[in-house]
Amino acid sequence: MLVPRMLARVTFPLAAANVMNQAARTVMAIVGPVLAVELGLSAVELGVLAACLFAAYAAAQLPLGVALDAFGARRVQTVLMVLAAIGFAIFALSPGFAGLAVARIVLGVGVSAGLMALIKAHADWFERGRVAYVTGIATAIGALGSALTTSPVQALLPAFGWRGVFWGLCLVALAVAAWIFLSVPDKPRVQPHAGGPARTLRGDIALSGRILTSRTFWRFGPAVATLSMFNFAYLGLWAGPWLRDVAGMDGPARAGVLLLYTFAMVVGSVLTGSAASRANAVGLPSFLVPIACLVVMVALQAGLMLQPSQPSVVLVLWLAIAVFGTAGPVGYIAVCQMFPSEQTGRVSTAVNTLTLGFAFLVQAAIGWILDLWPRTGSDGWDPDGYSWALVLTAALQALAALVMATAQRRSRAISI
Repeated sequence: MLVPRMLARVTFPLAAANVMNQAARTVMAIVGPVLAVELGLSAVELGVLAACLFAAYAAAQLPLGVALDAFGARRVQTVLMVLAAIGFAIFALSPGFAGLAVARIVLGVGVSAGLMALIKAHADWFERGRVAYVTGIATAIGALGSALTTSPVQALLPAFGWRGVFWGLCLVALAVAAWIFLSVPDKPRVQPHAGGPARTLRGDIALSGRILTSRTFWRFGPAVATLSMFNFAYLGLWAGPWLRDVAGMDGPARAGVLLLYTFAMVVGSVLTGSAASRANAVGLPSFLVPIACLVVMVALQAGLMLQPSQPSVVLVLWLAIAVFGTAGPVGYIAVCQMFPSEQTGRVSTAVNTLTLGFAFLVQAAIGWILDLWPRTGSDGWDPDGYSWALVLTAALQALAALVMATAQRRSRAISI
């Protein structure tokens, strides 16, 4: 009975915070085109606006890792959800680009512990072999945040406008903060061994530095970081414009595809988490699932480069990308399990720093690539620009698959 009980007390409330994480990241795919027209934003401005969240998200990761290991997921995530609510409110009140950028920065810090708090709490409260599975369940729930910001947001826009949508997200974030505070238990603090040194902030920071200089971390961390890069960059912003400019879909059709995309992410999160746990149980390499998913992702992006316009082909390609693009948490857990469990917060946030750094650069780079072509007659971007942007992401993920396939398959958990 312990697992269902802990799912209810730990996984579900923290997964709700991950819902807000996903919503903050993906709402721009629907709202972005509206902002571009209403406020006259260029592709570069849209890219920078979306990327501001990732820059703040990335900057928060290393101190976040120290905080998670020192104070636990409950305390850290409660405070951050309140900050996320403030970010949504600032966005709703902002009159122009500068205010929106500030709001995205505040939001980036507020949602920065979405997945990391889950990984930390699961490492604290579940058996090692179950961590990937329960994290898959949690990320499947989190993917519903993306669903929340597709067709539902599209339907609400005519009545409430984008400002009303962000006020609604503000209220939901406050409710999630209260749920976490009241439900998630505090993990008892580990007492130092008799005669051993007491835990200090300086020592925690020094340990983070040693993780960042570990050969094990650098052997796998950057490659794992590319796993979530496509979803961050495209579902976070550019999938909506691609569906408009390449596939020729109107607003409701784009929202419908993105809604199905998020449901496919739910399925993919459960499947990749379950596959990783089963691979671990039979002694297969821990990076087998991430490598296989990266290879498939490269092939699917090649399909998008061909600029398909048939709705059935477009739908199949994007749904498959959603399923195979959810292996990021599996890769995070595989890296974390190479280190002692008490370092999970710092290791996972170190990997996430790389992921978000890549997302920031790639998302902004896509906007820069698109602006190399003249705007189309419908005020969109040239399909050829999207194809060259896909070359960039596919090449990075192909390199990541090669690195992981040739790196050491097995490594004992080390103590830094």
